This record gives sequence, C-alpha cells and structure tokens, in this order.
Amino acid sequence: MEVLALIISIIALIIAILAYYKVGGVADLKKQTEVLTNVGETVAKATDSLRDKTADVLDRMEAAIRGVEDKKREKGRK
Repeated sequence: MEVLALIISIIALIIAILAYYKVGGVADLKKQTEVLTNVGETVAKATDSLRDKTADVLDRMEAAIRGVEDKKREKGRK
C-alpha cells in the first residue's frame, strides 16, 4: 500500500512540474518579480511626494495658527 502511495505521489509531482513549466516557469517568475519591483518603486516615490506635500501643508497651517495666536497676544497686552 505504501508503494502505491509513493508512486501516486511521484506521478503528482511530475504533473506539477510539467504544469509549472507550461505556465512559464522561472522566466515568468522573474518577469513578475520585475513588475512588482517597479510597482514598489513607484509607490515609494508617490509616498515620498505625499509626505513632502503633507509636511508643507502642516508647516503652513502651523504658521497660520501661530500668526493668529501672536495677534491675540498682542491685543491682550494692549
């Protein structure tokens, strides 16, 4: 019985290997890896750009708020 299970396992392994090569094999994996790397780089660039824009907006908001606070302090001193 164990021999039959071993033979079936080996046949299944051979069929899986053949299917892998038919679908594209290693070349397809390299292509997909390259595409995903490019997507990752694009996302990283977009994230950096958004981070810079967010920092600029927060700086402007801080300046506007601090300007309002300074004006209130000056009015309070008079």
